[in-house]
Amino acid sequence: MTLTATGTLRLGTRASQLARTQSQTVADAITAASGVPVELVHISTEGDRSAAAIAQLGGTGVFVTAIRRALLEGTVDVAVHSYKDLPTAPEPGLALAAVPPREDPRDALVARDGLTLGELPVGARVGTGAPRRVAQLRALGLGLEVVPIRGNVDTRMARVVPGDLDAVVLARAGLGRLGRLDAVTETLDPLQVLPAPAQGALAVECRADDARTRELLAPLDDAGTRACVVAERATLTALEAGCSAPVAAYAELAEGDDGLELWLRASVTAIDGSDGVRDSVTGPVADAERLGRALAAELLDRGAAELMAASR
Repeated sequence: MTLTATGTLRLGTRASQLARTQSQTVADAITAASGVPVELVHISTEGDRSAAAIAQLGGTGVFVTAIRRALLEGTVDVAVHSYKDLPTAPEPGLALAAVPPREDPRDALVARDGLTLGELPVGARVGTGAPRRVAQLRALGLGLEVVPIRGNVDTRMARVVPGDLDAVVLARAGLGRLGRLDAVTETLDPLQVLPAPAQGALAVECRADDARTRELLAPLDDAGTRACVVAERATLTALEAGCSAPVAAYAELAEGDDGLELWLRASVTAIDGSDGVRDSVTGPVADAERLGRALAAELLDRGAAELMAASR
């Protein structure tokens, strides 16, 4: 559709509370920047309809394929995704029009009795649905029993009760967007648990040939967030790993001798926690993609491919 100044923009989103909250934030930003009203269109995805583990569903794309199809078919004009859910390969016909400022990308612990990770007793049951978290939690050697879980944020947190789970690990960004940070008993240091590539970031897509919508979305883009996520995702792509692989990557901007630099850390951990490789690289922000590929090459030289293969 060709928008007029008063035309309504249709924004495709998953129907979960977190997805709707994220999408409404983007919708409000579009309207604030342009005056164009935005209507949320709820779309059911394969990941929403199945209770199976993400890895069993094929991992990559289960939360985004249906929304992208609606975008390409013209049912909606804009799509908002949790960036970490996107396949690493670009989608023909679509453009990543904006990457808004990122929320805190770290993982968060929600535990009984206000406990931290180090205070949980040996044998404590900790729930998470992400192989990356499973692997890194086991690698800490704390004697925890890691339990696979699915469901929305409230469903997962509700399982932290006597006789079920002692704690769950969730993305801090999602808890923040839902106003649930009061439940967090510890924000996990990346030295312990490194975040997933693009965790905490949103991806706003539109059709590549829709110049009007791309123009409306441009003010939402944050160059620093985009650079960090490009570096993290380049590592994931070069490792030939999907969002269900035990791969972590986290980029930050820091002041260097010659101005702003990008510091990228990444790891690959065996799913049983018995082994892992981890490294970092620093370089110019403009070289984000190259830095990501270089770090992946270093991890592959140190055995990352074997660790990922053993985790499948």
